[in-house]
Amino acid sequence: MKNSVSIIVPCYNQAQFLDDTLQSVFNQTSSNWECIIVNDGSTDNSEGIALKWTEKDSRFKYFFKDNGGLSSARNFGIKKAEYDIVLPLDSDDIISKDLISEVINEFNISNADVVYYEVEFFGKKKGVYTLPKYSYRTLLLQNVFIACTPFKKANYFKIGGYDEKLKSFEDWDLWIRMLNENSKVVKIDKTLYYYRKHKTGSLTNIFSESPKIYFDLYDYIYTKNKTIYDAHFKNPILAYHENESLKTFNNRIKNNFFFKIYQKIKKN
Repeated sequence: MKNSVSIIVPCYNQAQFLDDTLQSVFNQTSSNWECIIVNDGSTDNSEGIALKWTEKDSRFKYFFKDNGGLSSARNFGIKKAEYDIVLPLDSDDIISKDLISEVINEFNISNADVVYYEVEFFGKKKGVYTLPKYSYRTLLLQNVFIACTPFKKANYFKIGGYDEKLKSFEDWDLWIRMLNENSKVVKIDKTLYYYRKHKTGSLTNIFSESPKIYFDLYDYIYTKNKTIYDAHFKNPILAYHENESLKTFNNRIKNNFFFKIYQKIKKN
């Protein structure tokens, strides 16, 4: 059904946040949704919280599976989905009460492949979550969406879903394979998603402590999708030299006397 959304909520030992997440789903102004909760082998009270919501509203559906990681849990949930539009939702985040109605409306109007929106932080950090403007070429260089961005289920199945070998960047890899330069991607200029920021355990902290993990992930995604990259970036040697020239130019500008004066005036 094009007028309904399957919300996929993987959860692993985040019982303390799950209730708020499911409450934000229950609060939707649109009734056209189902929420598939996938317990990925949690050892906390995630099951008790999930079952409370399945008893309250039959649109909540609960499944338990052995721990396999986020990609595995999302794949499991999407295979259970009844509707044509899929929204992955992290079990510690919150969605605006209007998200489902806005998303359904945009998919119907534009026939988009992906619909995204403004995102704000909450928790240990507040403010706008700023992401680069979408183009497929930009997407190949860096992720431009949050993982919890709705898409057409049919496109997901065409590419075989999330790569379960990836423990991070799995959503970026999905977008690279799911989209192309002809895909229709539409943005709703409203804040519809609230991303919980934790004090510890973030990817930024993990990558800072172990940069090899970060570079290995990039290498894996590039190698896996090399055919796509080769079609868009013909000559990596030229690209490297262009980048080095640009860095040299930027450094020259920053060291310019008038630029330094401008920066001092700007700070004052």
